[in-house]
Amino acid sequence: MIKNRKRASLQEGHRRKFLVVIDGTPESDRALHFAAKRAEHTGGSVSLLAVITPADFQHWLGVENIMREEAVTEAQNILMQRVTEVQAYAGITPELVIREGQIADEIVHLIEEDEDIAILVLAASTEAEGPGPLVAMFAGNWAGTFPIPVTIVPGDLTDDLIDALA
Repeated sequence: MIKNRKRASLQEGHRRKFLVVIDGTPESDRALHFAAKRAEHTGGSVSLLAVITPADFQHWLGVENIMREEAVTEAQNILMQRVTEVQAYAGITPELVIREGQIADEIVHLIEEDEDIAILVLAASTEAEGPGPLVAMFAGNWAGTFPIPVTIVPGDLTDDLIDALA
């Protein structure tokens, strides 16, 4: 877990970043909209994170490399679509980050590396299975020791409600 230390985002001359995980779920779109509007209203910026799960073709290195390249290309395409959305919502061009690994680990590593990240924005799933694995993790066991606030947006908020709340 990240050591609790002063974040650069709190220092003069730094813009706080709102981190959004882009994972293809409907709730990640809600988190994206909220983060964009909140950044617009507070003079912040937005970082979009896509995490690629490592390929498990160690015996077929060529296949593994092709799968990795395809996953990176797909992640880039998805992030570029989200850039357009953030610009439309708030007139902000977000920072794009693609990582390979386990999603929770990569979120933590990115927050450790980029001290301008001040808030992790997640949205809760509206499905009967629960709020989703990221919300359960970051609002559950890790909540008391996490070094930055975690904003959880209800997954069923409309654009108009998000605009009003952010």
